[in-house]
Amino acid sequence: MMIPVRCFTCGKVIGEHWDEFKARAREEGEDPAEVLDDLGVTRACCRRMMVSHKDLVDVVSPYQ
Repeated sequence: MMIPVRCFTCGKVIGEHWDEFKARAREEGEDPAEVLDDLGVTRACCRRMMVSHKDLVDVVSPYQ
């Protein structure tokens, strides 16, 4: 899950798309712009937040 769940700029909920974006764009190597288009993320601020997000959950909480 993406933290924060909402876009900083517009407040739209984008965290629900994070897992699929991460799987397709980062792990499978698809074009991030095409993945975001497929997911319906059209606002520039939301797209920027998805592309530039770094998952820190694994770093911050190593004890699962």
